[in-house]
Amino acid sequence: MKQKKILILGSTGSIGVNALNVIRELPEYFCAEALTVNSNIDELEKQINEFNPSAVVVRNEAKSAELKKRINNKCEVLSGDEGLIEITRRGNYDILLSSLVGFAGLAPTIEGIKQNKRIALANKETLVVAGELIIDLCKKYNAELIPVDSEHSAIFQCLVGEKSNEINKLILTASGGPFFNKMNLTDVSVSEALNHPNWKMGKKVTIDSATMMNKGLEVIEAHWLFNLPKENIEVVIHPQSIIHSMVEFIDGSIKAQLSLPDMKLPIQYAFSYPDRIKTGFVKTNFPNLGQLTFFEPDREKFKCLNLAYEVMEQEGTAPCILNAANELAVDKFLKGKIGFTQIPDIINEALNKIENHRTPDIETIFECDRQTREFVNSVYN
Repeated sequence: MKQKKILILGSTGSIGVNALNVIRELPEYFCAEALTVNSNIDELEKQINEFNPSAVVVRNEAKSAELKKRINNKCEVLSGDEGLIEITRRGNYDILLSSLVGFAGLAPTIEGIKQNKRIALANKETLVVAGELIIDLCKKYNAELIPVDSEHSAIFQCLVGEKSNEINKLILTASGGPFFNKMNLTDVSVSEALNHPNWKMGKKVTIDSATMMNKGLEVIEAHWLFNLPKENIEVVIHPQSIIHSMVEFIDGSIKAQLSLPDMKLPIQYAFSYPDRIKTGFVKTNFPNLGQLTFFEPDREKFKCLNLAYEVMEQEGTAPCILNAANELAVDKFLKGKIGFTQIPDIINEALNKIENHRTPDIETIFECDRQTREFVNSVYN
């Protein structure tokens, strides 16, 4: 396999850092062609010195100017959202790792698709807010879409060699987050919500895991990735996070993908597919695991999961409203402006207030996102 050039959108986030760990482990197979960050130029400077990308993007323009002075022409430095679009349009890469957090990942991912590149998709919001449009664009531009989320990577791996008409059900596993055994969530603190038992992730994704919105978004993403209705997508709590997801077939047999909770594995598979590459990453030792347990999620306690299933029924821009309201609600919780249990209430309020457009184009999706954020900010300052 020849060396593949990787463009990493979000190189200082948890997915980006793990991707660079993969590249560091396998330099004969992969290299970092370009890196993008929001504002963390301290970490980006270290990455530039180690991985020698041809270009980087810093969305914060002031930080971009500061980085230029620091690195003394070691690579090209672009800035702003325009820089993100420019770097993806150039097409001088083989794989686009879309790991920006939230709605911000949509536009550059679309540009990567138009370059008919492989999209290693870690930004689940792209399919949540514009699933039908993204799938159609991938077909139009002959772009590959390989999931990076551990759950969707697991399903993708389980389906290799299988016939789509023989799938009965997808089973997405969920850790249950930090509050699986906690009954009263009204007094949850930010530090408690950020204390995930299994995964080390960014703040937004960690809070989404605590509310189980993360799993709700994954249900919507799975619907678009694997072309199955919500009735055929099930969520089960699996606190050990060893089985990353399963597929049940029409004959009753089930395939599962198992490994220790380590994001380097699904990232590497998205980069190397259809091949597998031997690495020195830690392997699973079954006698050390003890037992694997499974539980049904409590949808009364975790209302965000129910909301995700509901917007799948509504379709149109309802998932976009859900996503935008959730992004803002999580941000306000992290800043101490609202309580933990207000997150689903804000989302539900936005869904009732903002018009749902049944057959949106991309401009309508961006406008719906803007209107939702404007509404939430106007009510919850």
